[in-house]
Amino acid sequence: MMLAARMRMGSKPRVVVRLPVWRRRLLLVLVLCGFAVLLGRSVYLQSVHKSFLQQKGDARYSRVLSLPAHRGKITDRYGEPLAISTPVESIWASPPDVKVMPEQLAKLAGLLKIKPEAVKAKLDNTQREFVYLKRRLPPELAAQVMSVGIPGVFMQREYRRYYPAGEVTAHLVGFTGIDDNGQEGFELHSQSWLSGKAGSRRVIKDRQGRIVEDLEAVKVPQDGRDLALSIDRKLQYLAYRELAAAVDEHKAKAGSVVVLDAKSGEVLAMANMPSYNPNNPVNLIGGRSRNRAIVDTFEPGSTLKPFTAAAALDGGYYKPDTLIETSSGAMRIGRATIRDAHPQGLLTVAQVIQKSSNIGSAKMALSLEPHYLWSVFNQLGFGSPTRIGFPGEASGKLRNYKTWRPIEQATMAYGHGLSLTLLQLARAYTVFTNDGVLLPVSLLKLKEPPVGHKVYTPATAHHLKDMMETVIQPGGTAPRAQVLGYRVAGKTGTAHKPGVGGYQANHYVSSFVGFAPASNPRLIIAVMIDDPSAGKYYGGTVAAPVFSKVMAGALRMLAIPQDAPNNNIVIPVDDLPEIKEVV
Repeated sequence: MMLAARMRMGSKPRVVVRLPVWRRRLLLVLVLCGFAVLLGRSVYLQSVHKSFLQQKGDARYSRVLSLPAHRGKITDRYGEPLAISTPVESIWASPPDVKVMPEQLAKLAGLLKIKPEAVKAKLDNTQREFVYLKRRLPPELAAQVMSVGIPGVFMQREYRRYYPAGEVTAHLVGFTGIDDNGQEGFELHSQSWLSGKAGSRRVIKDRQGRIVEDLEAVKVPQDGRDLALSIDRKLQYLAYRELAAAVDEHKAKAGSVVVLDAKSGEVLAMANMPSYNPNNPVNLIGGRSRNRAIVDTFEPGSTLKPFTAAAALDGGYYKPDTLIETSSGAMRIGRATIRDAHPQGLLTVAQVIQKSSNIGSAKMALSLEPHYLWSVFNQLGFGSPTRIGFPGEASGKLRNYKTWRPIEQATMAYGHGLSLTLLQLARAYTVFTNDGVLLPVSLLKLKEPPVGHKVYTPATAHHLKDMMETVIQPGGTAPRAQVLGYRVAGKTGTAHKPGVGGYQANHYVSSFVGFAPASNPRLIIAVMIDDPSAGKYYGGTVAAPVFSKVMAGALRMLAIPQDAPNNNIVIPVDDLPEIKEVV
Protein backbone atom coordinates (compact mmCIF):
# COMPACT_ATOMS: atom_id res chain seq x y z
CA MET A 1 0.00 0.00 0.00
CA MET A 2 2.82 2.38 0.95
CA LEU A 3 4.61 1.51 -2.28
CA ALA A 4 1.51 2.26 -4.23
CA ALA A 5 1.10 5.55 -2.42
CA ARG A 6 4.70 6.59 -3.24
CA MET A 7 4.21 5.69 -6.88
CA ARG A 8 1.12 7.81 -6.97
CA MET A 9 3.07 10.71 -5.52
CA GLY A 10 5.68 10.46 -8.41
CA SER A 11 8.70 9.35 -6.36
CA LYS A 12 11.29 6.95 -7.85
CA PRO A 13 12.84 3.98 -6.16
CA ARG A 14 16.62 4.30 -5.08
CA VAL A 15 19.01 2.16 -7.12
CA VAL A 16 22.08 0.91 -5.28
CA VAL A 17 24.99 -0.40 -7.38
CA ARG A 18 27.50 -2.49 -5.64
CA LEU A 19 30.87 -3.26 -7.37
CA PRO A 20 32.43 -6.56 -6.92
CA VAL A 21 35.24 -6.58 -4.39
CA TRP A 22 37.88 -7.56 -6.96
CA ARG A 23 37.06 -4.58 -9.22
CA ARG A 24 37.37 -2.10 -6.35
CA ARG A 25 40.70 -3.50 -5.42
CA LEU A 26 41.92 -3.39 -9.05
CA LEU A 27 40.92 0.27 -9.34
CA LEU A 28 42.74 1.12 -6.13
CA VAL A 29 45.87 -0.67 -7.34
CA LEU A 30 45.78 1.23 -10.65
CA VAL A 31 45.47 4.59 -8.89
CA LEU A 32 48.31 3.73 -6.52
CA CYS A 33 50.48 2.59 -9.46
CA GLY A 34 49.84 5.89 -11.22
CA PHE A 35 50.95 7.81 -8.17
CA ALA A 36 54.01 5.56 -7.90
CA VAL A 37 54.96 6.22 -11.54
CA LEU A 38 54.60 9.97 -11.06
CA LEU A 39 56.62 9.80 -7.85
CA GLY A 40 59.33 7.72 -9.53
CA ARG A 41 59.48 10.06 -12.51
CA SER A 42 59.78 12.99 -10.17
CA VAL A 43 62.61 11.36 -8.24
CA TYR A 44 64.33 10.40 -11.52
CA LEU A 45 64.15 13.89 -13.00
CA GLN A 46 65.21 15.65 -9.82
CA SER A 47 68.07 13.36 -8.87
CA VAL A 48 69.27 10.87 -11.48
CA HIS A 49 68.54 13.07 -14.54
CA LYS A 50 69.03 16.37 -12.74
CA SER A 51 72.04 17.49 -14.85
CA PHE A 52 70.01 17.24 -18.07
CA LEU A 53 67.31 19.54 -16.77
CA GLN A 54 69.83 21.97 -15.39
CA GLN A 55 71.62 22.00 -18.75
CA LYS A 56 68.39 22.81 -20.55
CA GLY A 57 67.55 25.50 -18.05
CA ASP A 58 71.03 26.97 -18.24
CA ALA A 59 70.83 26.98 -22.02
CA ARG A 60 67.79 29.21 -21.82
CA TYR A 61 68.66 31.55 -18.97
CA SER A 62 72.23 31.00 -17.76
CA ARG A 63 75.17 32.59 -19.58
CA VAL A 64 78.92 32.46 -19.02
CA LEU A 65 80.21 35.93 -19.86
CA SER A 66 83.83 36.39 -20.90
CA LEU A 67 85.75 38.98 -18.93
CA PRO A 68 88.53 40.15 -21.27
CA ALA A 69 91.96 40.83 -19.81
CA HIS A 70 93.47 44.23 -20.44
CA ARG A 71 96.40 43.85 -22.86
CA GLY A 72 99.65 45.32 -21.61
CA LYS A 73 101.10 48.49 -23.09
CA ILE A 74 104.16 48.65 -25.31
CA THR A 75 106.25 51.72 -24.56
CA ASP A 76 109.55 53.24 -25.61
CA ARG A 77 112.49 53.38 -23.22
CA TYR A 78 111.08 56.48 -21.50
CA GLY A 79 107.54 55.17 -21.05
CA GLU A 80 106.04 56.89 -24.10
CA PRO A 81 103.19 54.70 -25.40
CA LEU A 82 103.70 52.83 -28.66
CA ALA A 83 100.70 50.48 -28.29
CA ILE A 84 97.74 50.88 -25.94
CA SER A 85 94.33 49.24 -25.58
CA THR A 86 91.10 51.24 -25.80
CA PRO A 87 87.66 49.87 -24.79
CA VAL A 88 85.24 48.96 -27.57
CA GLU A 89 81.94 47.07 -27.67
CA SER A 90 80.95 44.05 -29.73
CA ILE A 91 77.32 43.29 -30.62
CA TRP A 92 76.24 39.67 -30.48
CA ALA A 93 72.95 37.79 -30.53
CA SER A 94 71.35 34.57 -29.35
CA PRO A 95 69.21 33.68 -32.41
CA PRO A 96 66.67 31.47 -30.52
CA ASP A 97 65.87 34.41 -28.23
CA VAL A 98 65.67 37.11 -30.88
CA LYS A 99 62.29 38.77 -31.49
CA VAL A 100 62.71 41.44 -34.12
CA MET A 101 60.28 43.56 -36.13
CA PRO A 102 61.09 44.48 -39.76
CA GLU A 103 61.61 48.14 -38.88
CA GLN A 104 63.94 47.16 -36.02
CA LEU A 105 65.95 44.93 -38.36
CA ALA A 106 66.35 47.77 -40.84
CA LYS A 107 67.49 50.17 -38.12
CA LEU A 108 69.93 47.59 -36.69
CA ALA A 109 71.46 46.94 -40.11
CA GLY A 110 71.80 50.67 -40.74
CA LEU A 111 73.65 51.26 -37.47
CA LEU A 112 75.97 48.29 -38.06
CA LYS A 113 76.46 49.22 -41.73
CA ILE A 114 75.55 45.68 -42.77
CA LYS A 115 72.99 44.63 -45.38
CA PRO A 116 69.66 43.67 -43.74
CA GLU A 117 69.74 40.30 -45.53
CA ALA A 118 73.09 39.48 -43.94
CA VAL A 119 71.81 40.38 -40.46
CA LYS A 120 68.63 38.36 -40.98
CA ALA A 121 70.65 35.35 -42.14
CA LYS A 122 72.61 35.37 -38.88
CA LEU A 123 69.52 35.80 -36.73
CA ASP A 124 67.59 33.05 -38.54
CA ASN A 125 70.22 30.45 -37.66
CA THR A 126 68.48 29.25 -34.50
CA GLN A 127 70.79 26.24 -34.23
CA ARG A 128 73.42 28.57 -32.81
CA GLU A 129 73.05 30.32 -29.48
CA PHE A 130 75.87 32.82 -30.03
CA VAL A 131 76.72 34.82 -33.11
CA TYR A 132 78.61 38.10 -33.55
CA LEU A 133 76.78 40.79 -35.49
CA LYS A 134 79.58 43.37 -35.44
CA ARG A 135 82.77 43.65 -33.42
CA ARG A 136 84.85 46.53 -32.12
CA LEU A 137 82.27 49.29 -32.25
CA PRO A 138 82.76 52.64 -30.51
CA PRO A 139 80.86 52.61 -27.17
CA GLU A 140 78.52 55.41 -28.26
CA LEU A 141 77.51 53.52 -31.43
CA ALA A 142 77.00 50.31 -29.45
CA ALA A 143 74.69 52.20 -27.10
CA GLN A 144 72.59 53.29 -30.09
CA VAL A 145 72.35 49.68 -31.22
CA MET A 146 71.14 48.55 -27.80
CA SER A 147 68.60 51.38 -27.70
CA VAL A 148 66.76 49.71 -30.62
CA GLY A 149 65.55 47.27 -27.95
CA ILE A 150 65.71 43.94 -29.77
CA PRO A 151 65.34 40.98 -27.38
CA GLY A 152 68.22 38.52 -27.73
CA VAL A 153 70.76 41.12 -28.91
CA PHE A 154 73.54 41.87 -26.44
CA MET A 155 76.63 44.00 -25.98
CA GLN A 156 80.06 42.71 -24.90
CA ARG A 157 83.06 44.75 -23.74
CA GLU A 158 86.32 44.14 -25.63
CA TYR A 159 89.56 46.07 -26.27
CA ARG A 160 91.14 47.35 -29.44
CA ARG A 161 94.80 48.28 -29.93
CA TYR A 162 95.76 51.81 -30.82
CA TYR A 163 99.22 52.77 -32.06
CA PRO A 164 100.00 56.45 -31.39
CA ALA A 165 103.17 56.48 -33.54
CA GLY A 166 101.40 54.81 -36.47
CA GLU A 167 103.63 53.86 -39.39
CA VAL A 168 106.76 55.25 -37.69
CA THR A 169 107.03 52.21 -35.38
CA ALA A 170 104.83 49.78 -37.32
CA HIS A 171 107.57 47.28 -38.19
CA LEU A 172 108.73 47.04 -34.59
CA VAL A 173 105.47 47.03 -32.68
CA GLY A 174 103.34 45.15 -35.22
CA PHE A 175 99.57 44.88 -34.77
CA THR A 176 96.83 42.61 -33.41
CA GLY A 177 93.98 40.82 -35.15
CA ILE A 178 90.24 40.91 -34.55
CA ASP A 179 90.61 38.74 -31.42
CA ASP A 180 93.37 41.00 -30.05
CA ASN A 181 96.09 38.43 -30.72
CA GLY A 182 99.45 39.62 -32.03
CA GLN A 183 100.01 39.28 -35.78
CA GLU A 184 103.37 40.99 -36.37
CA GLY A 185 106.33 42.48 -34.50
CA PHE A 186 106.44 42.50 -30.72
CA GLU A 187 102.67 42.11 -30.56
CA LEU A 188 103.30 38.62 -31.95
CA HIS A 189 106.62 37.85 -30.30
CA SER A 190 105.45 38.85 -26.79
CA GLN A 191 101.85 37.62 -27.12
CA SER A 192 101.83 35.63 -23.87
CA TRP A 193 103.52 38.48 -21.95
CA LEU A 194 101.16 41.18 -23.23
CA SER A 195 97.84 39.34 -23.48
CA GLY A 196 97.28 38.12 -19.93
CA LYS A 197 94.46 35.62 -19.31
CA ALA A 198 90.76 36.27 -19.87
CA GLY A 199 88.31 35.68 -17.02
CA SER A 200 84.64 34.66 -16.93
CA ARG A 201 81.50 34.87 -14.79
CA ARG A 202 78.16 33.01 -14.83
CA VAL A 203 74.92 35.00 -14.77
CA ILE A 204 71.19 34.43 -15.27
CA LYS A 205 69.46 36.55 -17.90
CA ASP A 206 65.78 37.02 -18.63
CA ARG A 207 64.24 36.81 -22.09
CA GLN A 208 65.09 40.47 -22.68
CA GLY A 209 68.79 39.81 -22.11
CA ARG A 210 68.87 41.62 -18.77
CA ILE A 211 71.04 40.18 -16.02
CA VAL A 212 68.76 39.22 -13.14
CA GLU A 213 71.28 37.36 -11.01
CA ASP A 214 75.07 37.19 -10.84
CA LEU A 215 75.77 33.58 -9.90
CA GLU A 216 79.55 33.30 -9.59
CA ALA A 217 82.90 34.49 -10.84
CA VAL A 218 84.29 31.44 -12.63
CA LYS A 219 87.72 32.93 -13.31
CA VAL A 220 89.23 36.30 -12.45
CA PRO A 221 90.93 37.96 -15.47
CA GLN A 222 94.68 38.51 -15.28
CA ASP A 223 95.77 41.65 -17.12
CA GLY A 224 98.77 41.53 -19.46
CA ARG A 225 102.10 43.05 -18.51
CA ASP A 226 103.67 46.15 -20.02
CA LEU A 227 106.67 45.87 -22.33
CA ALA A 228 109.37 48.55 -22.54
CA LEU A 229 111.35 48.59 -25.78
CA SER A 230 114.83 50.06 -26.13
CA ILE A 231 113.49 52.48 -28.75
CA ASP A 232 113.63 56.24 -28.21
CA ARG A 233 110.42 57.49 -29.83
CA LYS A 234 111.95 60.85 -30.79
CA LEU A 235 114.98 59.24 -32.43
CA GLN A 236 112.67 56.76 -34.14
CA TYR A 237 110.69 59.59 -35.70
CA LEU A 238 113.89 61.35 -36.79
CA ALA A 239 115.26 58.19 -38.46
CA TYR A 240 111.95 57.45 -40.17
CA ARG A 241 111.58 60.99 -41.50
CA GLU A 242 115.05 61.15 -43.02
CA LEU A 243 114.82 57.63 -44.45
CA ALA A 244 111.45 58.35 -46.06
CA ALA A 245 112.84 61.53 -47.64
CA ALA A 246 115.87 59.69 -49.05
CA VAL A 247 113.84 56.79 -50.45
CA ASP A 248 111.53 59.28 -52.15
CA GLU A 249 114.37 61.47 -53.45
CA HIS A 250 116.30 58.58 -54.98
CA LYS A 251 113.20 56.66 -56.10
CA ALA A 252 114.42 53.61 -54.23
CA LYS A 253 112.61 50.33 -53.81
CA ALA A 254 113.08 50.27 -50.02
CA GLY A 255 115.37 51.36 -47.22
CA SER A 256 116.28 50.80 -43.58
CA VAL A 257 118.03 52.64 -40.76
CA VAL A 258 119.33 51.18 -37.49
CA VAL A 259 120.53 53.37 -34.59
CA LEU A 260 122.47 51.56 -31.84
CA ASP A 261 123.72 52.71 -28.48
CA ALA A 262 127.45 52.16 -29.03
CA LYS A 263 128.05 51.29 -25.37
CA SER A 264 125.10 48.99 -24.60
CA GLY A 265 124.02 47.56 -27.95
CA GLU A 266 120.44 48.73 -27.39
CA VAL A 267 118.51 49.58 -30.55
CA LEU A 268 117.47 53.22 -30.15
CA ALA A 269 115.74 53.41 -33.54
CA MET A 270 114.91 51.04 -36.36
CA ALA A 271 112.98 52.41 -39.33
CA ASN A 272 111.97 50.82 -42.62
CA MET A 273 110.42 51.98 -45.85
CA PRO A 274 107.88 51.31 -47.22
CA SER A 275 105.75 51.23 -44.08
CA TYR A 276 102.07 50.81 -43.24
CA ASN A 277 99.48 52.04 -40.74
CA PRO A 278 99.06 49.43 -37.95
CA ASN A 279 95.80 51.10 -36.89
CA ASN A 280 94.32 49.97 -40.21
CA PRO A 281 96.54 47.16 -41.53
CA VAL A 282 95.02 46.50 -44.94
CA ASN A 283 96.57 45.80 -48.33
CA LEU A 284 99.88 44.64 -46.85
CA ILE A 285 101.27 43.67 -50.23
CA GLY A 286 104.83 43.80 -51.47
CA GLY A 287 106.32 43.02 -48.08
CA ARG A 288 105.13 46.26 -46.47
CA SER A 289 104.83 44.54 -43.09
CA ARG A 290 108.39 43.15 -43.12
CA ASN A 291 110.96 44.59 -40.75
CA ARG A 292 113.62 44.68 -43.46
CA ALA A 293 116.43 45.60 -41.09
CA ILE A 294 116.02 42.19 -39.41
CA VAL A 295 114.42 39.81 -41.90
CA ASP A 296 115.98 40.91 -45.23
CA THR A 297 119.58 40.13 -46.17
CA PHE A 298 121.85 41.89 -48.67
CA GLU A 299 125.49 41.86 -49.73
CA PRO A 300 127.12 44.60 -47.62
CA GLY A 301 129.73 45.68 -50.15
CA SER A 302 132.60 47.85 -48.98
CA THR A 303 131.19 48.33 -45.47
CA LEU A 304 132.89 44.97 -44.81
CA LYS A 305 136.39 46.19 -45.68
CA PRO A 306 137.22 47.45 -42.14
CA PHE A 307 136.73 43.93 -40.78
CA THR A 308 139.07 42.45 -43.38
CA ALA A 309 141.70 45.09 -42.59
CA ALA A 310 141.26 44.53 -38.84
CA ALA A 311 141.77 40.78 -39.31
CA ALA A 312 144.97 41.46 -41.25
CA LEU A 313 146.28 43.83 -38.56
CA ASP A 314 145.22 41.64 -35.66
CA GLY A 315 146.90 38.60 -37.16
CA GLY A 316 150.19 40.48 -37.39
CA TYR A 317 150.29 40.34 -41.18
CA TYR A 318 150.03 44.12 -41.72
CA LYS A 319 150.42 47.46 -39.99
CA PRO A 320 148.42 50.64 -40.70
CA ASP A 321 151.26 52.03 -42.82
CA THR A 322 152.06 48.78 -44.69
CA LEU A 323 152.13 49.49 -48.42
CA ILE A 324 149.97 47.45 -50.80
CA GLU A 325 150.47 47.58 -54.56
CA THR A 326 147.13 48.17 -56.30
CA SER A 327 148.93 48.64 -59.67
CA SER A 328 146.83 49.88 -62.56
CA GLY A 329 143.49 49.38 -60.86
CA ALA A 330 142.88 45.83 -62.07
CA MET A 331 143.84 42.40 -60.72
CA ARG A 332 143.08 39.04 -62.31
CA ILE A 333 142.28 35.99 -60.24
CA GLY A 334 141.73 33.04 -62.50
CA ARG A 335 139.26 34.13 -65.14
CA ALA A 336 137.84 36.96 -63.02
CA THR A 337 139.07 40.54 -62.74
CA ILE A 338 138.85 42.77 -59.67
CA ARG A 339 138.87 46.51 -60.36
CA ASP A 340 139.22 49.83 -58.52
CA ALA A 341 137.55 53.08 -59.54
CA HIS A 342 140.92 54.71 -60.30
CA PRO A 343 144.51 53.40 -60.52
CA GLN A 344 145.98 54.13 -57.09
CA GLY A 345 149.42 52.54 -57.19
CA LEU A 346 150.89 52.03 -53.75
CA LEU A 347 148.41 52.46 -50.89
CA THR A 348 148.82 52.02 -47.18
CA VAL A 349 146.26 49.92 -45.31
CA ALA A 350 144.74 53.17 -44.03
CA GLN A 351 144.43 54.48 -47.58
CA VAL A 352 142.85 51.23 -48.74
CA ILE A 353 140.03 52.00 -46.30
CA GLN A 354 139.88 55.70 -47.16
CA LYS A 355 139.83 55.15 -50.92
CA SER A 356 137.79 51.94 -50.65
CA SER A 357 140.22 49.91 -52.75
CA ASN A 358 138.86 46.52 -53.77
CA ILE A 359 142.28 45.33 -54.87
CA GLY A 360 143.93 46.34 -51.60
CA SER A 361 141.25 44.56 -49.58
CA ALA A 362 141.41 41.47 -51.80
CA LYS A 363 145.19 41.23 -51.42
CA MET A 364 144.89 41.45 -47.63
CA ALA A 365 142.23 38.73 -47.61
CA LEU A 366 144.25 36.41 -49.88
CA SER A 367 147.27 36.71 -47.58
CA LEU A 368 145.24 35.26 -44.70
CA GLU A 369 144.47 31.61 -44.07
CA PRO A 370 140.86 30.90 -45.09
CA HIS A 371 140.08 29.38 -41.70
CA TYR A 372 141.40 32.44 -39.87
CA LEU A 373 139.38 34.91 -41.97
CA TRP A 374 136.30 32.73 -41.64
CA SER A 375 136.71 32.50 -37.87
CA VAL A 376 136.90 36.31 -37.60
CA PHE A 377 133.74 36.73 -39.67
CA ASN A 378 132.06 34.01 -37.65
CA GLN A 379 132.97 35.71 -34.35
CA LEU A 380 131.47 38.92 -35.71
CA GLY A 381 128.14 37.10 -35.98
CA PHE A 382 128.02 36.80 -39.76
CA GLY A 383 125.91 33.83 -40.82
CA SER A 384 124.19 33.60 -37.41
CA PRO A 385 121.08 35.36 -36.09
CA THR A 386 121.59 38.04 -33.45
CA ARG A 387 118.98 36.28 -31.27
CA ILE A 388 117.33 39.60 -30.68
CA GLY A 389 114.01 37.80 -30.30
CA PHE A 390 112.15 39.17 -33.30
CA PRO A 391 109.84 37.04 -35.47
CA GLY A 392 111.38 35.94 -38.75
CA GLU A 393 114.93 37.13 -38.06
CA ALA A 394 117.31 36.08 -40.85
CA SER A 395 120.73 34.59 -40.16
CA GLY A 396 122.43 35.70 -43.38
CA LYS A 397 124.91 33.55 -45.24
CA LEU A 398 128.57 32.80 -44.60
CA ARG A 399 129.77 29.66 -46.38
CA ASN A 400 132.23 27.28 -44.80
CA TYR A 401 135.84 28.21 -45.54
CA LYS A 402 136.53 24.71 -46.88
CA THR A 403 134.45 25.53 -49.96
CA TRP A 404 136.08 28.90 -50.70
CA ARG A 405 137.87 29.42 -54.00
CA PRO A 406 140.51 32.18 -54.24
CA ILE A 407 138.17 34.53 -56.12
CA GLU A 408 135.49 34.02 -53.44
CA GLN A 409 137.91 34.72 -50.62
CA ALA A 410 139.02 37.87 -52.44
CA THR A 411 135.49 39.19 -53.07
CA MET A 412 134.37 38.50 -49.51
CA ALA A 413 137.00 41.02 -48.45
CA TYR A 414 134.80 43.77 -49.88
CA GLY A 415 131.40 42.31 -49.08
CA HIS A 416 130.48 40.17 -52.08
CA GLY A 417 129.66 36.48 -51.74
CA LEU A 418 128.12 36.69 -48.26
CA SER A 419 124.91 38.25 -46.98
CA LEU A 420 123.90 40.06 -43.80
CA THR A 421 120.97 41.88 -42.29
CA LEU A 422 121.40 45.59 -41.56
CA LEU A 423 121.13 44.82 -37.84
CA GLN A 424 123.98 42.28 -38.07
CA LEU A 425 126.12 44.85 -39.87
CA ALA A 426 125.39 47.59 -37.32
CA ARG A 427 126.13 45.20 -34.48
CA ALA A 428 129.48 44.20 -36.00
CA TYR A 429 130.61 47.83 -35.80
CA THR A 430 130.41 47.68 -31.99
CA VAL A 431 133.88 46.09 -32.10
CA PHE A 432 135.26 49.50 -33.18
CA THR A 433 133.44 51.39 -30.42
CA ASN A 434 134.26 48.99 -27.56
CA ASP A 435 137.97 48.22 -27.89
CA GLY A 436 137.48 45.15 -30.07
CA VAL A 437 134.58 43.65 -28.07
CA LEU A 438 131.43 42.62 -29.94
CA LEU A 439 128.26 43.46 -28.00
CA PRO A 440 124.92 41.66 -28.14
CA VAL A 441 122.05 43.79 -29.38
CA SER A 442 118.67 44.28 -27.73
CA LEU A 443 115.29 45.68 -28.70
CA LEU A 444 114.24 45.68 -25.04
CA LYS A 445 115.37 48.25 -22.52
CA LEU A 446 118.28 46.79 -20.55
CA LYS A 447 118.63 47.02 -16.80
CA GLU A 448 122.26 45.90 -16.69
CA PRO A 449 125.24 46.41 -19.04
CA PRO A 450 125.64 43.58 -21.57
CA VAL A 451 128.60 41.21 -21.68
CA GLY A 452 130.25 40.90 -25.09
CA HIS A 453 133.10 38.82 -26.44
CA LYS A 454 136.48 39.92 -27.75
CA VAL A 455 137.13 39.75 -31.50
CA TYR A 456 140.04 42.20 -32.02
CA THR A 457 142.67 43.71 -29.75
CA PRO A 458 142.02 47.26 -28.49
CA ALA A 459 144.97 48.53 -30.55
CA THR A 460 143.50 47.13 -33.77
CA ALA A 461 140.08 48.61 -33.01
CA HIS A 462 141.67 52.05 -32.44
CA HIS A 463 143.67 51.83 -35.67
CA LEU A 464 140.53 51.06 -37.67
CA LYS A 465 138.63 53.84 -35.96
CA ASP A 466 141.32 56.30 -37.05
CA MET A 467 141.26 54.91 -40.60
CA MET A 468 137.50 55.27 -40.84
CA GLU A 469 137.74 58.91 -39.78
CA THR A 470 139.68 59.56 -42.99
CA VAL A 471 136.74 58.14 -45.00
CA ILE A 472 134.68 61.15 -43.88
CA GLN A 473 137.34 63.70 -44.71
CA PRO A 474 138.15 65.15 -48.16
CA GLY A 475 139.68 62.41 -50.30
CA GLY A 476 137.53 59.74 -48.69
CA THR A 477 134.36 58.23 -50.08
CA ALA A 478 131.92 59.84 -47.59
CA PRO A 479 132.51 63.56 -46.91
CA ARG A 480 128.72 63.93 -46.99
CA ALA A 481 128.60 61.99 -43.71
CA GLN A 482 130.25 64.87 -41.83
CA VAL A 483 128.41 66.25 -38.79
CA LEU A 484 128.87 69.82 -37.61
CA GLY A 485 130.73 69.92 -34.29
CA TYR A 486 131.52 66.21 -34.11
CA ARG A 487 134.21 63.84 -35.34
CA VAL A 488 132.71 61.01 -37.34
CA ALA A 489 134.09 57.66 -38.51
CA GLY A 490 132.47 55.21 -40.90
CA LYS A 491 132.53 53.33 -44.16
CA THR A 492 130.55 53.42 -47.39
CA GLY A 493 129.23 50.47 -49.33
CA THR A 494 127.93 50.14 -52.88
CA ALA A 495 127.10 46.64 -54.07
CA HIS A 496 125.53 45.23 -57.22
CA LYS A 497 122.37 43.29 -56.43
CA PRO A 498 122.60 39.60 -57.28
CA GLY A 499 119.98 38.24 -59.66
CA VAL A 500 119.30 35.34 -61.97
CA GLY A 501 122.50 34.54 -63.82
CA GLY A 502 124.76 36.86 -61.80
CA TYR A 503 124.94 40.44 -60.60
CA GLN A 504 122.52 42.96 -62.13
CA ALA A 505 124.29 45.76 -63.98
CA ASN A 506 122.07 48.69 -62.99
CA HIS A 507 120.69 47.63 -59.62
CA TYR A 508 122.55 48.51 -56.43
CA VAL A 509 122.37 48.51 -52.65
CA SER A 510 123.83 51.73 -51.24
CA SER A 511 124.91 51.70 -47.61
CA PHE A 512 126.84 53.55 -44.95
CA VAL A 513 127.73 52.58 -41.38
CA GLY A 514 129.40 54.99 -38.98
CA PHE A 515 129.68 56.20 -35.40
CA ALA A 516 130.17 59.42 -33.46
CA PRO A 517 131.68 61.15 -31.61
CA ALA A 518 134.77 59.39 -32.88
CA SER A 519 136.74 60.36 -29.76
CA ASN A 520 134.23 58.54 -27.53
CA PRO A 521 131.59 56.78 -29.67
CA ARG A 522 128.04 56.94 -28.33
CA LEU A 523 125.95 56.10 -31.38
CA ILE A 524 126.27 53.71 -34.32
CA ILE A 525 124.03 54.34 -37.32
CA ALA A 526 123.66 52.00 -40.30
CA VAL A 527 121.78 53.08 -43.43
CA MET A 528 120.75 50.90 -46.37
CA ILE A 529 118.99 52.19 -49.51
CA ASP A 530 117.75 49.41 -51.78
CA ASP A 531 117.84 49.96 -55.55
CA PRO A 532 118.01 53.76 -55.93
CA SER A 533 116.91 54.63 -59.47
CA ALA A 534 117.12 58.42 -59.77
CA GLY A 535 120.65 58.42 -61.20
CA LYS A 536 122.79 58.31 -58.03
CA TYR A 537 123.69 55.07 -56.33
CA TYR A 538 127.06 55.36 -54.51
CA GLY A 539 126.87 54.84 -50.76
CA GLY A 540 128.70 58.11 -50.13
CA THR A 541 126.09 60.01 -52.15
CA VAL A 542 122.86 58.20 -51.30
CA ALA A 543 123.25 56.70 -47.80
CA ALA A 544 125.87 58.96 -46.16
CA PRO A 545 123.64 62.09 -46.17
CA VAL A 546 120.93 60.15 -44.33
CA PHE A 547 123.50 59.12 -41.75
CA SER A 548 124.64 62.73 -41.35
CA LYS A 549 121.14 64.09 -40.75
CA VAL A 550 120.08 61.35 -38.36
CA MET A 551 123.36 61.47 -36.44
CA ALA A 552 123.32 65.26 -36.16
CA GLY A 553 119.78 65.29 -34.80
CA ALA A 554 120.36 62.35 -32.44
CA LEU A 555 123.55 63.77 -30.91
CA ARG A 556 121.78 67.01 -30.12
CA MET A 557 118.64 65.32 -28.79
CA LEU A 558 120.77 63.27 -26.41
CA ALA A 559 122.87 66.32 -25.46
CA ILE A 560 126.13 64.49 -26.24
CA PRO A 561 129.08 66.90 -25.91
CA GLN A 562 130.86 68.02 -29.07
CA ASP A 563 134.38 66.79 -29.77
CA ALA A 564 135.13 69.13 -32.69
CA PRO A 565 134.75 72.86 -33.40
CA ASN A 566 131.71 74.19 -35.23
CA ASN A 567 133.80 74.79 -38.35
CA ASN A 568 134.97 71.18 -38.66
CA ILE A 569 133.18 70.59 -41.99
CA VAL A 570 135.99 71.17 -44.45
CA ILE A 571 134.07 71.52 -47.71
CA PRO A 572 130.49 72.76 -48.17
CA VAL A 573 128.56 69.58 -48.68
CA ASP A 574 126.56 70.92 -51.63
CA ASP A 575 129.79 71.54 -53.59
CA LEU A 576 131.23 68.07 -53.12
CA PRO A 577 131.85 66.00 -56.25
CA GLU A 578 130.51 62.46 -56.43
CA ILE A 579 133.24 60.07 -55.31
CA LYS A 580 133.10 56.79 -57.19
CA GLU A 581 133.38 53.41 -55.59
CA VAL A 582 133.70 50.38 -57.85
CA VAL A 583 131.17 47.73 -56.97
